[in-house]
Amino acid sequence: MTEFGYFLSCEEFTPAELLDQARRAEEAGFTRLAVSDHYHPWCDAQGQSAFVWGLIGALSQAVRLPVTTLVTCPTVRMHPAVVAQAAATSSVLLEGRFTLGVGTGEALNEHVLGDVWPAFPVRAEMLEEAVAVLRELFSGENVSHRGRHYTVENARLYTVPDEPVPVYVSGFGPRSAELAARIGDGFVTMMPDAEVVGAFRESSGGKPVVGGTKVCWNRDRERAVETAHRLWATELLPGELNQVLPTPRHFEQAAQLVTPEQVGEKVVCGADTEEHVKELRQYVDAGFDELYVGNIGREWPEFFDHYRDAVLPALTR
Repeated sequence: MTEFGYFLSCEEFTPAELLDQARRAEEAGFTRLAVSDHYHPWCDAQGQSAFVWGLIGALSQAVRLPVTTLVTCPTVRMHPAVVAQAAATSSVLLEGRFTLGVGTGEALNEHVLGDVWPAFPVRAEMLEEAVAVLRELFSGENVSHRGRHYTVENARLYTVPDEPVPVYVSGFGPRSAELAARIGDGFVTMMPDAEVVGAFRESSGGKPVVGGTKVCWNRDRERAVETAHRLWATELLPGELNQVLPTPRHFEQAAQLVTPEQVGEKVVCGADTEEHVKELRQYVDAGFDELYVGNIGREWPEFFDHYRDAVLPALTR
């Protein structure tokens, strides 16, 4: 049975607002939280981008829900040995209720130290090595590693959870699903593609599948479409643009090609219960174990009321 979690967008909201959303999510009946890990927002209109590891520490004291990063890139901006320490501490604070979602990342966040942004095959290779380093360090043993991309010398994590942190691997197609099945404890994918989910399940022996979607709740549908277009038109950019454009300014330029009508067709906007239920049910029918819903815009108190009273009961009864 699919569990429904709430997605905390560090790009759109302040840390205090995200903590408020987390509390409201727990009260509304969401059973998990996911949180983005970005250095930049996708566009200046979003306006935020808090350091996720500080926020996770605050979440551990504010709610009792499990937390998953969707997703962290442990390969360029942050060395996997540093990510391992951050993830282990997060798991200890959350008493084991933490999952590290990882992916190959975007130039938007990873170029900030001036490093070369590799092509996808190299990024996938780096991710595989990084996950191996993470797992070694989660053991709490002394680790030395000299690989093609990373060196670790006499490193040991002293603050570790009782069980190693689960690592879920993000991707968008069959190649990524194969990598996730081979190196991950679960698969993160944003499209409700039953074929990809089934292929991953078969090759992984039944590991969990996690997804996410965004909606924009507002009683005025036209206003919701305007808000979603202004803040998240970048979601509709095709191909590999999300992985290779380096700055919010470049995303804003590319997003000029996305119309409000296109956003209204792709993103659930408004307060119609049936539309919200239909969007989430796609993921249920595709076999997802966890689905995280993020709300675009300022109407999150009303969003949580609506999901508590109407949307979640329609999906869980």
